[in-house]
Amino acid sequence: MTMITSKVCIVGDFAVGKTSVVERFVNNQFSEKYLTTIGVKVDTKEIDLPHSGVQLKLILWDVAGSDQFGETEFAYLRGASGHIFVADGTRPATLGTVQKLGVRIDERYGRKPSVLLINKHDLSDAWDVTEQIIEELKTDFDALFLTSAKTGADVENALTRLAELIIDQTLADQQ
Repeated sequence: MTMITSKVCIVGDFAVGKTSVVERFVNNQFSEKYLTTIGVKVDTKEIDLPHSGVQLKLILWDVAGSDQFGETEFAYLRGASGHIFVADGTRPATLGTVQKLGVRIDERYGRKPSVLLINKHDLSDAWDVTEQIIEELKTDFDALFLTSAKTGADVENALTRLAELIIDQTLADQQ
């Protein structure tokens, strides 16, 4: 199996669950404690993708939450092969934030494979995202998932899908 290493950046507004998503994906854990990420936190995870004969080592850059990026945040994104955008399904304004960030990132670095995670799907009583909004968002990202870092729902599927998109792009670029 061929080993490929790719940098992936996780971006979104404050307190949407970016760090919790990474912790769930990398260590299969969740903590109720809220810890603000300052700057960037880096983790790694290897994924086997048998359909392509590739093992992908993801270098996950969890970028501090923000509704807009300055030069420092944009510097963290340099060299990324893909992006994970995270929004909070209980705070609809965070969906607009990921859309704006996505446009600015694409303008600066070009289009890369991306997935949108609308997180906190376990909080169904406070969920505030309609099917119409979800359908509209699907056009802005390569894939969209309703996730819960707390329960783990669809987190693995979302990141595996991003890994597949990155490998497909990498293999296409090599031809």
